[in-house]
Amino acid sequence: MAPSLSPIRSHHVAVIGAGAAGLVAARELRREGHSVVVFERQKQVGGTWIYTDHVEPDPLSVDPTRPVVHSSVYATLRTNLPRECMGYRDFPFVARSGDQRRFPSHGEVLAYLQEFAKEFAIEEVIRFETAVERVAPATEGGNGKWRVESTEKEKRVRRDEVYDAVVVCNGHYIEPRLAEIPGISSWPGKEMHSHNYRIPEPFKDQVVVLIGNSASAVDISRDIAGHAKEVHVAGRSNPADTFIKQPGYSNLWMHSMIERVNKDGSVVFQNGQTILVDVIMHCTGYKYHFPFLETNGSVTVDDNRVGPLYKHVFPPELAPWLSFIGIPWQVVPFPLFELQSKWIAGVLSGRIMLPSKEDMMEDIKSLYATLEAQGIQKRYTHRMSIAQFEYNDWLATQCGCPGTEEWRKEMYLTTGVRKRAKPETYRDEWEDHHLISQASQDFSLYTH
Repeated sequence: MAPSLSPIRSHHVAVIGAGAAGLVAARELRREGHSVVVFERQKQVGGTWIYTDHVEPDPLSVDPTRPVVHSSVYATLRTNLPRECMGYRDFPFVARSGDQRRFPSHGEVLAYLQEFAKEFAIEEVIRFETAVERVAPATEGGNGKWRVESTEKEKRVRRDEVYDAVVVCNGHYIEPRLAEIPGISSWPGKEMHSHNYRIPEPFKDQVVVLIGNSASAVDISRDIAGHAKEVHVAGRSNPADTFIKQPGYSNLWMHSMIERVNKDGSVVFQNGQTILVDVIMHCTGYKYHFPFLETNGSVTVDDNRVGPLYKHVFPPELAPWLSFIGIPWQVVPFPLFELQSKWIAGVLSGRIMLPSKEDMMEDIKSLYATLEAQGIQKRYTHRMSIAQFEYNDWLATQCGCPGTEEWRKEMYLTTGVRKRAKPETYRDEWEDHHLISQASQDFSLYTH
């Protein structure tokens, strides 16, 4: 078995980040009897859901000293899941800031997280405007202790503290991942990442190419189509021999991927089309990034695979004293964070046991072998999609709590179908009110 813990033992735990993952981690750890300090570099809770007009001066720079903007939220962003589906299991996501829509704005999500923090008195354990600079084992010999070095901005206080355990909840929508484009070094146009997109007006009368087929590419392409001269979306899943206008728009086209760009400002697609372009925007996702973490090679990021991690949470060599929340993607995030947090809290207290280090590594190797046999590339290791529900139910079993509600699964799947069929209108054409009734019934059971 993993390092033995006395049954229901309390530990002093550092949580890195006060976004949706860090907030619920703090709550579950405290519920289990642990003492918690949450480190948050911003002035408030909310993580990536805190909208700001500020953008990074050069988001494509590899300069580690550049100012980092935490949020990737753009002004018109709305959730791509219904609020009931998104919310924590025992804290219903009802209308809070005046936005009554089923798929609300980013401001409504932030208000929800702020109220969650207030309801469970989490702010009292958060150190705001405090940057974590280094997290490393406190001693050689693996006694589980961790040294956390941090700097508080306003008071210019530097702290060097030792904790029993560290839970990493720093998110993964900060460090842009870029597509490789032949010829880009000599291309004269503007290149940017969706991390730096906020409003559509700066693209007035310009020809813009967006790379990607994810939610951000879909939303932003339609957002700027009302201002730009032309908008072209290049994606891997678009057939290489088509050049079609997008229904409902006179200036929005879908393409295959970019083959190359030229010094004259032109972009050549794999389907043979060539156009002169002002802006290329990478809507290509983000890299997992833990610049503060030192594990002597026990945890690495290789082609966006964080590993080795048992069930995407515990590195076997350092379990249970180091853990990660929020690594899986293409998921319903908040309930998944909640179940991961319950599991970590229970493991740290000794109420839930982990397998041995060797058995955890075997499980990880088995996952990697399965992905390879299915032809799934390394960078998709943490993509879950429909598999998230089996994963959540496994976590729930470990924790001794109910699995994913059927209405939540159905809501997720139904939304996915509608999103693909009607990307412009699916948010405002909700029909399955029986699912809302089921959600309301379940919430009343959780909260009373």
